Amino acid sequence: MIELVGVNRSPYTRRVAITLELYGIPYRLQTLSGFGNRSEVRAANPLGRIPALILDSGETLVDSGAIIDHLDEVHGRERALVPPAGPERRAVLRVVALMMGACDKALAAAYERNHHPPEKVHQPWIDDCLAQVRQALRAVDALLDPVSSYLLLGRLTHADVAAFVAERLARGLKIDTDTETPRLRALAARLADQPAFRATEPQ
Repeated sequence: MIELVGVNRSPYTRRVAITLELYGIPYRLQTLSGFGNRSEVRAANPLGRIPALILDSGETLVDSGAIIDHLDEVHGRERALVPPAGPERRAVLRVVALMMGACDKALAAAYERNHHPPEKVHQPWIDDCLAQVRQALRAVDALLDPVSSYLLLGRLTHADVAAFVAERLARGLKIDTDTETPRLRALAARLADQPAFRATEPQ
């Protein structure tokens, strides 16, 4: 059985877990943290980062984007969560890039705050990172049609999955998405009720 190395508190691990659930791929979650289980994680990924996906063949894939690309190619086919080509594909990938970039910046702010001695924390860096997060979230919020169930194309895509994990992380950093990006918050709330999203809720 495929093994996913990581914890679903990580937006990167969770977007892979959601994709596995959406494609109906059986897998086992190895609940390992990049901080708390560094040596075990490095056995799967020399960078010591999560997620990693260990295939039935023993091959290990690293980086959530590369893992999802493989899942789309092998398991998605006609039901892939990203269109195969053209403007629609670029539109989905643009939102994914914005939302995963927002996750990068949100975690950079969290690391600065949580992993430095208080006298060495550089608040302007935190403020700049969070400003970038807010700008990305607002850009995606502006794309949302309030009467549509999904972000793009009238169906669930990787844009929705990435937006979901980014909005969740932003709320964890005390960004008030209810007031700052209400359409994005409503999308995330709707998605949270879907089985693939409920199944990957962190314990």
